[in-house]
Amino acid sequence: MGRLCQTDGLTEDQTEILKAVRQFVDEKILPVATELEHKDEYPTEIVEGLKELGIFGLMIPEEYDGLGESLLTYALCVEEIARGWMSVSGVINTHFIVAYMLMQHGTEEQKKKYLPRMATGEVRGSFSMSEPGLGSDVAAIKTKAVKNGDDYVINGQKMWLTNGGSSTLIAVLVKTDEGSDSVYKNMTTFLVEKEPGFGETAPGLTIPGKIDKMGYKGVDTTEAVFENHQISAGQILGGEPGKGFYQMMDGVEVGRVNVAARACGIANRAFELGVAYSQQRETFGKPISEHQAILFRLAEMATKVETAHTMMVRAARTKDKGERNDVEAGMAKMLASEYCNEVVEASFRIHGGYGYSKEYEIERLYREAAFMLIGEGTSDIQKMIIGRSVLKDYKLKA
Repeated sequence: MGRLCQTDGLTEDQTEILKAVRQFVDEKILPVATELEHKDEYPTEIVEGLKELGIFGLMIPEEYDGLGESLLTYALCVEEIARGWMSVSGVINTHFIVAYMLMQHGTEEQKKKYLPRMATGEVRGSFSMSEPGLGSDVAAIKTKAVKNGDDYVINGQKMWLTNGGSSTLIAVLVKTDEGSDSVYKNMTTFLVEKEPGFGETAPGLTIPGKIDKMGYKGVDTTEAVFENHQISAGQILGGEPGKGFYQMMDGVEVGRVNVAARACGIANRAFELGVAYSQQRETFGKPISEHQAILFRLAEMATKVETAHTMMVRAARTKDKGERNDVEAGMAKMLASEYCNEVVEASFRIHGGYGYSKEYEIERLYREAAFMLIGEGTSDIQKMIIGRSVLKDYKLKA
């Protein structure tokens, strides 16, 4: 293990957890990742192994049978897992966001019902905000829940559900026009239970099938179609309608730390591959690492990997202190995703023609890195969040 991506001030427990995850990645993920990715095959054995390690309950409090660890511990584990195969970290991330939203906003009854089974991976979570044609304009959602006695009836179409097929619990954001003047207070998060798989997975809920993607393979990404899906008011997250937008945004903040961690993991792996290949490949009688052009490229790659990791750690620690981390998470996500793409491209160039071959791992990373630019909000969205907050902080005194 090199000097990059080291984190100061970790406890003994954190160090041991990360050591176990890294060993699992080296032994169980890296040897099979590229083969499974090319087949677009769900990593069942890997997921079962992560369940045994306790990763699905990493941040769930001990009182609900989890490990009670911090966001920092979780993010560092995600970084290691993404270093092995980014898709696997996606399986965990969506599950984690739902668990986090339950921890922060759920009623005690909801926490007791779901969190212990989420900690073991028996209940698998996915969350859903986006819709076809919606993009980042969350306020424009059309999926609607209409009150029907003590229940609600949901109709509409949701898009881009990671774990949409394999999950058994979806946190879904819908419109509930309860009379508020604010569009943001007319949104509600429902906890929708379903069977795993595709087709009609619950009465009035259809998961049509996997969306074929450029990268991020293995994990199932789906739509969800609601047609008169009846659901109890008791399945509203937190028990009160109209709070869904703020609950989802809280979840997205920690999700952005997760995507930053994933980008750090991909970048770190791309650097490892590039620096190793540069010492094996010879041109003009010496390893290409001894040519100044390659040496400078390696230096830039290492610096970007280290910078992104440091920003990601700061964002996680800010949230762990109980402070809002919208700016820190936005900065970390933007920087890590952009640097991830630059580091992967640099490693791709070092590999030359071999980088274009599917036999080499860098080809997979090249496709995976592209998703980091759009996952949990594009860089332009992050710039809007950061810029508005900076203007507020540095507003000129009259």
